[in-house]
Amino acid sequence: MDTKAQLSRRKQRILIIELLYQKDMGMTPEIPDIPFVQEALASIEIEQTLIDQIIEDVLVGYTLRRLSTVDRAILRLAVFELRNTQTPSEIILDEALHLTHIYTDMGDKKAVAFNNKVLDSILKVVKPAA
Repeated sequence: MDTKAQLSRRKQRILIIELLYQKDMGMTPEIPDIPFVQEALASIEIEQTLIDQIIEDVLVGYTLRRLSTVDRAILRLAVFELRNTQTPSEIILDEALHLTHIYTDMGDKKAVAFNNKVLDSILKVVKPAA
């Protein structure tokens, strides 16, 4: 039986993106009782100004508001995970690009390529090479 508490990390990420999307659209989402989801949403809300500034600082020729609501959610989640979890960076970036491919890419891989470039730049800021 696949209860919400037993969701895979990928499914939890999808849920977080859906909830971030709802918040960005002015809705009040119902937050499920899943520790990682609750922690991510609370941290992203508390740190949203900083997270958004990190994203904005690496965008070239774009503003955060120009990105799709879903891409903003994917990038915000990736920044949260890079800053606040022990998950390897490669997994975080791979998951973010996988979600981009599913939710915002139009089949031409432009959204994936764009987010990949943004995420590479974010990684250099959040976790600079030692």
